Amino acid sequence: MYVCGITAYDYCHIGHARSALVFDVLVRHLRALGLDVTFVRNFTDVDDKIIRRANEEKRDWREVGQTYIDAFHEDMDRLNVVRADHEPRATEYIQQMQDLCSELIAQGKAYAVPSGDVYFRVRAYPPYGKLSGRSLDELQAGARVAPGEEKQDPLDFALWKAAKPGEPFWESPWGKGRPGWHIECSAMSKAISAPGSCHGGGQDLIFPHHENEIAQTEAACSCQLARFWVHNGFVQVNAEKMSKSLGNFKTIRDILASYLPETLRFFLLGKHYRSPIDFTADIMDESEKALQRIYECQLEAGKALERAKWKKVDLPADILKEWDEHGQGFNAALDDDVNTAQALGHIFSQVRLVNRVLEDKALRAGEGARRLLEEFFERRNDWSAQLGLFGQDPATFLLALRDQRAARLNIDVPRVQALLDERAAARAAKDFARSDELRAALAELGVAVRDTVEGQVWDIA
Repeated sequence: MYVCGITAYDYCHIGHARSALVFDVLVRHLRALGLDVTFVRNFTDVDDKIIRRANEEKRDWREVGQTYIDAFHEDMDRLNVVRADHEPRATEYIQQMQDLCSELIAQGKAYAVPSGDVYFRVRAYPPYGKLSGRSLDELQAGARVAPGEEKQDPLDFALWKAAKPGEPFWESPWGKGRPGWHIECSAMSKAISAPGSCHGGGQDLIFPHHENEIAQTEAACSCQLARFWVHNGFVQVNAEKMSKSLGNFKTIRDILASYLPETLRFFLLGKHYRSPIDFTADIMDESEKALQRIYECQLEAGKALERAKWKKVDLPADILKEWDEHGQGFNAALDDDVNTAQALGHIFSQVRLVNRVLEDKALRAGEGARRLLEEFFERRNDWSAQLGLFGQDPATFLLALRDQRAARLNIDVPRVQALLDERAAARAAKDFARSDELRAALAELGVAVRDTVEGQVWDIA
């Protein structure tokens, strides 16, 4: 599987996070099915945007690229994204790109111009447009050659660019220059991943990037670039296209300043990968509450399994039937074009059944309940392996979730703890009137408190 990665000139935004998670789950699921998957995700480490950022910051372009590749790894590690098996960088494959250009020129499917640019002849590849569903006539209607361009046809695109003064360059048969964007992935995927593999990225890459990749690769080698194409949908912010000019640009780091990484991961997997998804604070809050329900179920199930003796009580047939159906449904959903939204629905149905058993005093003490709870944790491990969710220690996660929510809502945790300590002392002294006053004071701070056999437990109201 070859996935087009980031251009390393800035911190990753939520759209990058979605693409990474889509292919992360796809790789995890294919491996869970027993397939041997070689996962390749590239970095574009030389590009107009990188050069511009380097000039603005008066830094070397290589340093800029490394900075944001390191930041990418930090962000993705926090989101529990499995590292790719290969992470080629464009600058490591310059010779392969030049060889591909030379091969296309020799076949008459590309040409060099006096300035040192090399262009691909789009009309030399008749199937051009097959991925995006566009025709040459449709493309021709809006195409123009800009003043100063040396293209023979307005549809042709650059494979190699002559270097401008002050830009990084490599020596080539056509003079000093650097690769065009599209040639990078063709050269790297040809070198690392066998033809006929799965290829993907965001929907914005379908045209022209992936269309051009297909054209130059298949024109050069007469082989199929990919048997399967996977493209994830866009992320909007509050129903608007994400844009710095609109002030709604959300980096992963911006979001993780307010929410736990697993909350963002859960949110992004909550819709089918091809569907658009809208990022809002309300939906993130709902994702947080949904995660809390699942981890609270795990916590209570773990406590129930500590029972020393179990009665010979089986679970009702309707519970067992539904339990099996939703267990099978989880894997069936992922088999069906990686439908994570449906898979999560089956998980919540299983959590509901576990809670039903835990809330029934007669059932929860029986052998049937023990078997179901043990299988619940086995399934939890499978969910975690395939979705990258729900695998943390429940008590630790719930504490972190509460503290993160308190910080986001500006709740004074030391003040809360002081009131809780005072309330515990009041209850110990049987001063229940004062205990009630303190409960009310906590409620004013946005805190709900419960009294359990293990002591006071508080959460955000």
